[in-house]
Amino acid sequence: MAIYRILRIGDPLLRAKAEPVKKITPAILKLLRNMADTMYDASGVGLAAPQIGILKRVIVIDVGEGLLELINPEILESEGIEIGVEGCLSVPGVQGEVPRAAKVKVRGLDREGKVKECAAEGLLARALQHEIDHLDGILFIDKVTRWVENKNEGR
Repeated sequence: MAIYRILRIGDPLLRAKAEPVKKITPAILKLLRNMADTMYDASGVGLAAPQIGILKRVIVIDVGEGLLELINPEILESEGIEIGVEGCLSVPGVQGEVPRAAKVKVRGLDREGKVKECAAEGLLARALQHEIDHLDGILFIDKVTRWVENKNEGR
């Protein structure tokens, strides 16, 4: 188990575009494990590789339904709009309302290199969009329509 340091706002790597993973190697599998450990250690629900300084298109998410690992994820379809409060491990102490698609269909590779498609709504749909944005150098603060008080600011 390894816990990575999560980059904070202002680090230029958070604004860089991540590169697709060309081959799933033991290093990518280790990255997935360590990203999950890092996310859980920070009490987050998602983490993208650029948040730990690795410019690869890899995300991990757990919204309470079990760990989801995706390599080279892409949004295939989106439907509707929902506004919800978001925060980010890379932007601690800040929360804001962000409009996101209410439903998404996402495709990526699992750790075995098999194509995985998932249809999501609610928190999972929001988390998928948030983490995929990170892969393109987009932070949730770029999409905030209204700032809200963070009840966990002292954490």
